[in-house]
Amino acid sequence: MTVFLRYKKLDLPTAETALPGRDEEVWVADRHTVLGTPLKGPWPAGHEVAVFGMGCFWGVERIFWQLPGVYSTSAGYAGGFTKNPSYEETCFGTTGHAEVVQVVYDPAKITYEDLLKAFWENHDPTQGMRQGNDTGTQYRSAIYTTTDAQAATAAASRDAFQPVVTAAGHGTITTEIKPLGEYYFAEDYHQQYLDKNPGGYCNHGPNGMTCPVGIARTA
Repeated sequence: MTVFLRYKKLDLPTAETALPGRDEEVWVADRHTVLGTPLKGPWPAGHEVAVFGMGCFWGVERIFWQLPGVYSTSAGYAGGFTKNPSYEETCFGTTGHAEVVQVVYDPAKITYEDLLKAFWENHDPTQGMRQGNDTGTQYRSAIYTTTDAQAATAAASRDAFQPVVTAAGHGTITTEIKPLGEYYFAEDYHQQYLDKNPGGYCNHGPNGMTCPVGIARTA
C-alpha cells in the first residue's frame, strides 16, 4: 500500500456526489490461495456470510482465514455508493466504500460471536476515519450485517465491549454497523495479499483488550 494512495479524505460522499462506477466486475481468481475453496461461491448449504472493515484489508483477511470454521475469505469494498469501484477511487474517498473482508463460515464450527471477538480484539474501533497511520474514509471500522440476527448480535457486542474500551483509556466506539448493501470484490492482487507477499504491509494484531463475547479461536 503506497503512501500516494493513503489519501486523507475524511468526509464521506453522498449518493449524488459519489462516482457512478461501472457495470464491469473486476476479475478475481476462482480459488482461495490459502484455503483452496471457491473465492466467489457457490457456498455450501448452511454456511453464512459476514463482512467486516478494520482498516487495510490485507491484514484483516489473514486474521479471518486463519480461524477454524471459516470456509472462504476475500478482500472487497462495501458501505458506499459506487458500483464496482477501483482501489484508487476508494482510496481517494470518492466512492463511500470501506475496505472490507467478506467471511464465509460454517456456524456449526464457528459462531458469529467468535468472528466478532476477532473483529473487536484486533483493531482500534474508536478512531473514526482511520486505523493507525492509515487515514481516510476507506479505513473506518465497520460491520455490515447480512441478517437481522447478525445486526442484533453485532450491536450487543459493541455495547458489551464499550466498558472494556473505556476502562482501557480509549474513547467511544465509532464502528459503523448497518445492513450490507452490495459487496464488490477488490482487484485480484489484493486477494490473500499477505499469502502472496508474506512480508507485506500489515498494521493489525491484538489490541490488548478482551471482548466478552464468543470464544478466542486460533488456527
